[in-house]
Amino acid sequence: MNVLLGLAGSDESITALRRTIERTGDVGDDLTVAVLEKADTERSQEEMYRQAEKLLSEAGVDAEIERLEGDPGASLVDYAEQGEFDQLVIGGGTISPMGKIQLGSITEFVLLNAPTTVKLVR
Repeated sequence: MNVLLGLAGSDESITALRRTIERTGDVGDDLTVAVLEKADTERSQEEMYRQAEKLLSEAGVDAEIERLEGDPGASLVDYAEQGEFDQLVIGGGTISPMGKIQLGSITEFVLLNAPTTVKLVR
């Protein structure tokens, strides 16, 4: 399976990265990590790029890492449209006090506009 992982600066993104690396190692998926540019995050794009390199290296997983500029949701969907990906993986979603999932604007945009199957990792 050819998998694209969208990586922003959140803890949920790191969780998605770790789980996707684990799956890739287990089943041999082809993985591309797209590091998104997002101004209001806990970690910068450069920090996320280095984190992805480190975790991939530690796991012995060979993957392509790309930096995407511009609006995070739109740039990820555009990149997914240009490639032949079977699945797009993103981290996100929090649980409301009522037990319902709440999606951020980027996650919602990707879920509604992606040209392929989207896996949401919480």
